[in-house]
Amino acid sequence: MAHYDYRCTSCGHVFDVEHGMTERPEVVCPVCGKPAEKLFNASGIEFKGSGFYNTDQRGGKSATPASSAPKPAEHSCENCPHKNA
Repeated sequence: MAHYDYRCTSCGHVFDVEHGMTERPEVVCPVCGKPAEKLFNASGIEFKGSGFYNTDQRGGKSATPASSAPKPAEHSCENCPHKNA
């Protein structure tokens, strides 16, 4: 059984409901009794075991070198409004 977050469409109360992944229960708000909608949650991922760091990455160097930060533009303040203020 998994836990899912729901939000009441009427009062906005957020609460947790436990049900199976394939179940589509009619969920009502425990505060006001109105219908609630399921909230989208990002699922967690966990790597267990050995070797993920070494075996799941591409070997060698990148084909394109990392670009360096652009140089700031050269600027002369002779005609700038802030110089004459």
